[in-house]
Amino acid sequence: MMACCGGCLCCQCCCNEGETRTPEELTILGETREDEDEILPRKDYESLDYDRCINEPFLEVLEGLDNKRARKYEAIKWILVFAIGVSTGLTGLFVDFFLRLFTQLKLSLVGQSVEECSENGCLALSLLELLALNMMFVFISSVLVLIEPVAAGSGIPEIKSYLNGVKIPGIVRLRTFICKVTGVLFAVAAGLFVGKEGPMIHSGAIVGAGLPQFQSITFKKIRFHFPYFRSDRDKRDFVSAGAAAGVAAAFGAPIGGTLFSLEEGSSFWNQALTWKVLFCSMSATFTLNFFRSGINFSKWGSFQLPGLLNFGEFKCVDGDKTCHLWTAVDLAFFVLMGVAGGLLGALFNCINKRLAKYRMRNVHPKARFIRVLESLLVCMVTTLLIFLASVTLGECRDLVSSSNNTSTQGSVNEEVNSTIRRFFCYNNTYNDMATLFFNPQEVAIHQLFHQNATFSPVTLSLFFVLYFVLSCWTYGVSVPSGLFVPSLLCGASLGRLVANVLKINFHMQIYSGTFALIGAAAFLGGVVRMTISLTVILIESTNEITYGLPIMITLMVAKWTGDFFNKGIYDIHIHLKGVPLLEWETEVEMDKLTASDIMEPNLTYVYPHTRIQSLVSILRTTVYHAFPVVTENRDNEKEFMKGNILISNNIRFKKSSVLTRAGEQRRRCQSMKSYPSSELRNVCDEQTAVEPAEEGQDILQQMLERRHVPYPNLYPDQSPSEEWSMEERFRPLTFHGLILRSQLVNLLIRGVCYAENQSSASQPRLSHSEMTEDYPRFPDIHDLDLALLSPRMIVDVTPYMNPCPYTVSPNTRVSQVFNLFRTMGLRHLPVVNAVGEIVGIITRHNLTHEFLVAKLRQHYITI
Repeated sequence: MMACCGGCLCCQCCCNEGETRTPEELTILGETREDEDEILPRKDYESLDYDRCINEPFLEVLEGLDNKRARKYEAIKWILVFAIGVSTGLTGLFVDFFLRLFTQLKLSLVGQSVEECSENGCLALSLLELLALNMMFVFISSVLVLIEPVAAGSGIPEIKSYLNGVKIPGIVRLRTFICKVTGVLFAVAAGLFVGKEGPMIHSGAIVGAGLPQFQSITFKKIRFHFPYFRSDRDKRDFVSAGAAAGVAAAFGAPIGGTLFSLEEGSSFWNQALTWKVLFCSMSATFTLNFFRSGINFSKWGSFQLPGLLNFGEFKCVDGDKTCHLWTAVDLAFFVLMGVAGGLLGALFNCINKRLAKYRMRNVHPKARFIRVLESLLVCMVTTLLIFLASVTLGECRDLVSSSNNTSTQGSVNEEVNSTIRRFFCYNNTYNDMATLFFNPQEVAIHQLFHQNATFSPVTLSLFFVLYFVLSCWTYGVSVPSGLFVPSLLCGASLGRLVANVLKINFHMQIYSGTFALIGAAAFLGGVVRMTISLTVILIESTNEITYGLPIMITLMVAKWTGDFFNKGIYDIHIHLKGVPLLEWETEVEMDKLTASDIMEPNLTYVYPHTRIQSLVSILRTTVYHAFPVVTENRDNEKEFMKGNILISNNIRFKKSSVLTRAGEQRRRCQSMKSYPSSELRNVCDEQTAVEPAEEGQDILQQMLERRHVPYPNLYPDQSPSEEWSMEERFRPLTFHGLILRSQLVNLLIRGVCYAENQSSASQPRLSHSEMTEDYPRFPDIHDLDLALLSPRMIVDVTPYMNPCPYTVSPNTRVSQVFNLFRTMGLRHLPVVNAVGEIVGIITRHNLTHEFLVAKLRQHYITI
């Protein structure tokens, strides 16, 4: 954002070609050596503006906002929240309906072919049919990801980054939504070890971001005049609600969805937002429940299917007093399973991280169709393994054992028996391996939770190993893919294996379904490292509050164990993308640093009244997204020169500031030469005609002796005199506010300026709706027709700047700076000293863990 280009150029000039930078310098510059394993945060990610810009157009809106209009505004927001929940529920219904259709069609064709070919000896034909269907589905899904690359994966890392304050291009666009929803249909139907629950969260977030805007960037014709909620702050709240609605629709867990949005996403939260997010989650859950119950059971209004994933009912057989869902003795085994889940989750994340790095270096840089070939390869290997494992490794189990099902519901028995697969098993038996592999993943989870003693330990072990390896390989290929259900299924098989061992070898009276559930929670917790929200999600999915304690203990142990080795899978992928994510808090030792240690001291600034030629030069020669609005502090010049640190902290940054601001003038003049004004070109030619400095002369002395005009005619009434020295030209800067790049470009495009012989009161005024009309895609300076502008006109930026942004003192400790920046969702944090002089700016990149560690190392070296 406000990263110093001049600092990078200076560092490049000071280092010879043969020299290498230290790790600290690489960290600060956002670079890394090719042979190093570390990936540092990229500096091309923009931050979102969650802080309100309290300028004059905004105040005019507030002045016209009475109680009646405020209630209307709040009512509109509640209506939109309800619409987001309903739309997310309908999205889940669409995914569920067509996924069931495709899956049933595929399984019925392949199942019938296998039954026939088992007698006629044509299994190769059945395998070819399965391969053709799966690879066709995967090809469609991969092509959709080629259309919109950010549709790949679960989308949870990207949404987590967005709610943290990082803008990831295309993450909440309508085209992404279409590719995501359609792609996940075919990816899951193809039999890949991926889930649809993660993409549902991403889809809900896109609905939350796009629906209140009433316009689309992808489809230009979708554009309605709706002047409300045109800011990143409002959009963030709706994205939080949409993400929570996605969780609620996926698991039938509205409270869990609310906690997920709080735990994994938003850095800012309040009571009003909590109510809206919960209401949105409830709307999504009951919308999906209403339609699914009506379609599947023809009982409209019965609300029998709350989410896309239903764990079923955990109950002992009526009259069996020896049966308990869990006991205090079982807690010891649950703790051990939590440790195992944390270890396996850490192993899963480690392997997947290495695979992701390999893809980044060897697959993604190549032609795009290589990604499609990789997806097809994964699909082919997965199909071959599950087919061969089902045919050769499955055991024939007696159907009579299913009659001992612990569920009291006859419908559950019928559902379980209707999903068994008889591949090569006769005489009232079925193939246990095929029953797990040749069913939808949700059905397989239901089988592990509720069928009693129907899977052999060998089958469960092989199933776990195959699912672990293949799901780890699959997560990261170019298809929309979730990780919740594969992790649950992998952990459930491990938990069921533990239950079988305890019952058979140790003759313990335990409930197998409970161990399968705890195993699923342990492995999922070890992979994603979620605690509060995942506990509530699993409790709501099981409808059994007594599972609260064992699930919570298991997830905590799994998280602590896994955190000892690495981070959660979503945090790992955020790190691999180079996203400058801010953690919940900084380390204690970071308080050895202050704001002056981490800030960016080299600033590009504007004056309250600035000529168009200078604004265009600033915008064309910098990539900064905000500029301090300052005036030269001539009254405090003597105090400034005293060097008293309590009076002015500028003194230690003065030398670098003079160099940077003088060097900035050179770059601007080079840019001004392309300006369609012969007058301006002549001015620049005159200013840049400077004799080359003698070799070995001090750089600062060279700059001080030259008569550059730092900003040509920036102040019409205080133009620099040719007799001024460089120190006179670069006086201390009194801070008045911040103005964004988008605001400056908007002012130039709309012709907001006044002539030199006029008063600033004659400048046209823009309303708040006009300032935010182009949100979220504001025009760029390169889209501006410079021939239509008069370079001598003056722009008064004071009505449109933010005159009261959050600021900190140079002596503020890093922990205080970090908490203020993250909690308030800031994008820029000016550092202002005791007399109102701006000495630097802090952005997100100055607060990343890698940057702070590098600065702390420099601090130790200095002392």
